Amino acid sequence: MPAERLVDVVRGGYVESGHTGHIAVVDSNGKLLFSCGDPKRHTFARSSMKPLQAIPLIETGAADHYNMQAADISLACASHNGEDQHTIRVQDILHRLELEVDDLKCGTHPPRWAPAYENVIKTNTPITPVYNNCSGKHSGMLTTAKHMNESTDDYYRIEHPVQQRILEVISDLSEVPIDEIEIGIDGCGVPVHGIPLDRLALSFAKMASPENFPEKRKQAIETVTSSMMAAPEMVGGTQRFCTDFMNVMDGRMFGKAGAEGVYCIGDLETGLGIAVKIEDGNGRAVYPAAVEVLKQLELLTDAQLEQLSSYHEPALKNARDELIGHLKPVFSMKNASCILS
Repeated sequence: MPAERLVDVVRGGYVESGHTGHIAVVDSNGKLLFSCGDPKRHTFARSSMKPLQAIPLIETGAADHYNMQAADISLACASHNGEDQHTIRVQDILHRLELEVDDLKCGTHPPRWAPAYENVIKTNTPITPVYNNCSGKHSGMLTTAKHMNESTDDYYRIEHPVQQRILEVISDLSEVPIDEIEIGIDGCGVPVHGIPLDRLALSFAKMASPENFPEKRKQAIETVTSSMMAAPEMVGGTQRFCTDFMNVMDGRMFGKAGAEGVYCIGDLETGLGIAVKIEDGNGRAVYPAAVEVLKQLELLTDAQLEQLSSYHEPALKNARDELIGHLKPVFSMKNASCILS
């Protein structure tokens, strides 16, 4: 099925551009309930997979051994801003592991949060891998490797036990056999996993409703999701959708962005999993689409929708900070029973 128009870019009352994409809404039994575009669209989850990648950190006992708190575990799920609250915590985790910054194999880029970048420049601070938005995930992987007495030099390679445990978790939650999961390389150097969009949604549905898993995995999943919702500032940071969204939902939903226009949500109350993929990979369209999905599913109160309004229909401003347009969701989800009948 082709991609459908999800979000328009409106300037001066005229539709200037449009973003197409795909949506899948699935319950924890794997039943597709609502969709747009192609719910089977093969999708690299990118950073949306981080909550699943953090599960072995709990299951192996590594998090307990190194006294990781909710904020540490939330940081392992993060695509963070590189603010002090993130970099200081990454450094603290490395200190507990008796490892150095150079042991992070995520590479280096400037902080994503402009004030943090400005501070780095003003103070002439070297930009190290702790500023990489994936340094929390990598510190979590290093924690698991260290606890399991495995090599910390190559923890990012697909053949390493750290990555093999992650692969098993993804296969289990998505119900996609390991040999059918496409493997690429993510921006931070670790494996990235490609699965159908509805299976990605299923993974989040199962994390939202993990009661059918063995107790060890159930507890690990609940630890990951509760940590994200307890410390959402670690997942993103200041003025980031993941953080603001989980604050608004107040312990009911967890969400995670992925590069190239991916967003996934799990709702603890209904057990639903939601996955959105913007076809052109432009991240500006994914938050309006995600909020609109929740609106159409009637999962947001009027107050919550108002609190998320700046993400639902984001304003477009020029260099003089004048309002010149906005983004607007334009899709209507289809009931899957109508599609499949």
